Amino acid sequence: MNMTHSSPTNSVAAGFRWTLPALAAVVMAVSAVVLVAQQPATPASSGQQPASVELRLTGDPGTPPRLAVPDLLALSPDRETQEAAKTISEVLWDDLNFEREFALIPRDTYKSIPVAPSIDTVPFERWRELGADGVIIGTVQKTPMGIRVEMRMYNVRARQSAYGREYTGSPANPRVYAHTMADELHDSQRQVRGVARTKLTFISDRNREAVLATVEKRDVKEVFVADYDGANPRRITINRTMNLYPNWSPDGRSIAYTSYRSGVPDLLISNIYAGTMESPTKGVGQNWLPVFSPDGSRLAFTSSRDGNSELYLINRDGSNLVRLTNNPSIDTTPTWSPTGNQIAFTSDRRGQPQIFVINPDGTGLRQISFESYADRPTWSPAPYNEIAFAARTGPGFDIKILGIASGETRQITFGEGSNESPAWSPNGRHLAFMSTRAGRSQIFTVDRDGRNIRQVTKDGNNQTPNWSQ
Repeated sequence: MNMTHSSPTNSVAAGFRWTLPALAAVVMAVSAVVLVAQQPATPASSGQQPASVELRLTGDPGTPPRLAVPDLLALSPDRETQEAAKTISEVLWDDLNFEREFALIPRDTYKSIPVAPSIDTVPFERWRELGADGVIIGTVQKTPMGIRVEMRMYNVRARQSAYGREYTGSPANPRVYAHTMADELHDSQRQVRGVARTKLTFISDRNREAVLATVEKRDVKEVFVADYDGANPRRITINRTMNLYPNWSPDGRSIAYTSYRSGVPDLLISNIYAGTMESPTKGVGQNWLPVFSPDGSRLAFTSSRDGNSELYLINRDGSNLVRLTNNPSIDTTPTWSPTGNQIAFTSDRRGQPQIFVINPDGTGLRQISFESYADRPTWSPAPYNEIAFAARTGPGFDIKILGIASGETRQITFGEGSNESPAWSPNGRHLAFMSTRAGRSQIFTVDRDGRNIRQVTKDGNNQTPNWSQ
């Protein structure tokens, strides 16, 4: 195998082969929707439970509750309110369906059920005939300051409100209301942390620009951010160069990445809400693949500043640089354990690339993967203790998951395209990854059991996803 460094290409090879990535400057304007959650007023109908008392919705023994999400009622006649009501309903259905904690009844089966005339009047008999255990009824109304969204989840069997909330804020992005509802419903009803309000960052050549000041024709790759389902993509970097390997800070306010803006790869941190940028390595050496520690105070990264690709640690402010590995082979693609007391990485020190684990003080080195070729490890959040990685399974790669305690490995993609660069969701129930199964390189998500593969991006080539906390 040729272990020499090579420049990134349009194919998203495993990160081990991308030993000289690139990146740029960053400008981002984020318009935030402010939501105020309140307890709604007690329903007027006698026999209904006050909304301030939250009840658990249950289904038949051993099955998740069957839930219906019809369109919210638009209490204002204007087009913006009507469209917001429809969008919130559709996105809420998708968000709740994503976690598989509810059995969502298909929306096209609701046509025979009359629309509830108000949030307090629900045709329970008809919903029960459809097999629903619960139904979400909501309203959207224009206010002088924006819109007010009210939502109630009714227990169809008990004919009472099980949960209710009210939100006020801007009408600019109605999807935010749906994402908030879904996460709060998952938390209160299923004790599950939802990911509807989380974000993905990734690189893309969708702008179809050529890199400046290069002899060979190469496409610009910029850092983008989108909702977890790919909606609302926003470009973060704005220079015409290569921008690769984005990684979220734990607080979700910054993205570290690699930049070729100076002609060689270096680390940058974009503070996406403040509109500022940091350079922790101060332009010294060639540096790539930055990964924030769980507390956000340090970065692990790869550097060839001492002549070979080794792992280093550095404080976010650029102080306390520490060399972590010292081996003639290539050590790269670090990932922190959830507690920050271990780092997994890729190394070919024993032949083909494999996954190793080391302590942040350089002790405790051990090999944990034994594949023909393993790369791009990503450590799952608690309560799982697993590492997902890309393994060569033929001409391409597939995603595998290694249990740290058991040492057992399971495969969750199976040869449809090349599948690489896995990244865990913050609740550990899903992975984002790159796949060529759709032709170009695109971002997909998959549940940790290998089910429910969904395509997230479609425009251009999109690679190396990372999931916010």
